[in-house]
Amino acid sequence: MNKEQTEGKGHRMNLQRLARQAMLERGFFPDFSPRALSELEAITGPAALTKQHRDLRSLLWCSVDNDDSLDLDQLTVAESLPDGAVKVLVAIADVDALVKKGSAIDEHARHNTTSVYTAAEIFPMLPEKLSTDYSSLNSDKDRLAMVVEMAFSHEGSLQHSDLFSAVVRNQAKLAYDAVALWLDGVGPKPVAIDQVDGLDENIRLQDGLAQKMKALRHQHGALDFQTTQARPIFTGEEILALRADEKNRAKEIIEEFMIAANGVVARTLSAKQFISIRREVRIPKKWERIVSLAAEMGASLPQEPDSQALEHFLLSAQKADPLRFPDLSLSVIKLLGPGEYVVKLPDDPGNGHFGLAVKEYTHSTAPNRRFPDLITQRLVKAAIAGLPQPYDADELQELAGHCTDAENAAKKVERQVTKSAAALLLGSKIGESFDALVTGASGKGTWVRLLDMPVEGRLDSGFAGVEVGHRLRVKLIHTDAERGFIDFKKA
Repeated sequence: MNKEQTEGKGHRMNLQRLARQAMLERGFFPDFSPRALSELEAITGPAALTKQHRDLRSLLWCSVDNDDSLDLDQLTVAESLPDGAVKVLVAIADVDALVKKGSAIDEHARHNTTSVYTAAEIFPMLPEKLSTDYSSLNSDKDRLAMVVEMAFSHEGSLQHSDLFSAVVRNQAKLAYDAVALWLDGVGPKPVAIDQVDGLDENIRLQDGLAQKMKALRHQHGALDFQTTQARPIFTGEEILALRADEKNRAKEIIEEFMIAANGVVARTLSAKQFISIRREVRIPKKWERIVSLAAEMGASLPQEPDSQALEHFLLSAQKADPLRFPDLSLSVIKLLGPGEYVVKLPDDPGNGHFGLAVKEYTHSTAPNRRFPDLITQRLVKAAIAGLPQPYDADELQELAGHCTDAENAAKKVERQVTKSAAALLLGSKIGESFDALVTGASGKGTWVRLLDMPVEGRLDSGFAGVEVGHRLRVKLIHTDAERGFIDFKKA
């Protein structure tokens, strides 16, 4: 398709085409097979309640997710205990109750391993009839779930945990941004909270505990990053703007509770002597480059990897130069190395997750959208029921490597389509000037990030003497939506 044809179509249609093309190029199946669709027709409703399920439908369950999320994997609720302690329950959608191992639907999920969220189209790991309905923890619907029950001290440390099957009912579907604005006292209480008696106090209880849990993890060396991930905002078929996703207190509630729940699941599998898949970020091999990066900024890090020292450096750098911090975060993330799925034997101590400062960690809380979580759910259900392992060590080893590779490929698809979205948005702004920050300068080229929108592009000319961190005025000179290229020159 030539440039004239590209410009003649709506942004969304062009991005959908580019997204499908990127999916195929990375080895993904963008569509479900006829066999999978035939299986889907035979599923006529959510999984049925059995006598093994505890009835927890009366609790003040709520979901907190992105505004447009429809595949709801988890619910949370809290309860005050004596002496300032708090009990938290996390309900995780029981996807395995509908998607059986070895089915055609399962084979599609096993191949793609993840839902791919591109700028114009979502390619779900499971058919939407399941992931956004029958196996989604939708509001005012009875759904089966695996529940992680945790009791925390007044300081935020885990004291006790349990894991069991239940039937739950989502009392309120909430969105991160609206809840965060309310918690920060700068926005109104969301209507969905106001409609459920006692939910406002419950969410404040969850928020208070999550902040204690976060502080405790950071004392142990958890790392706090900030990157500029952009989402396009559409008006009809056209892109109106790009919006950066930012952390907030509502997201931190879910993050802290999911980290804790994943730890409970991992330890349960070890205690039951089950082989499992873990999510690890190993001690970084490029630590010396992180040390050099800190030294370039006037800071000192120890020669051996130390997550607490690195967190102190990151906090200081964010306070000193918040404008450049997202780019520093991205550099450190790349040097730490990517997360990976690995097989852990019951008595193997494992490497843990360096960035989260936790030793026992798996992915278990998003089985509608991540295949490792569905694998783990099947392992957990077998473990607590006293049944044989549904996967052997060789199969898990193959799946761990495949899931790692597919997850990395999915991120590349999402980044590529986001770049194309940015190029489409800026296509009508050729010749306009913008304030920018230099984010990269090497033999491969000089890169800048615009300050008024989360867009990065190449500085094609005028880069002599320019260094990372410099602010400058740039003029847009070229865009290529097909390849996601954006070029500037010094204004």
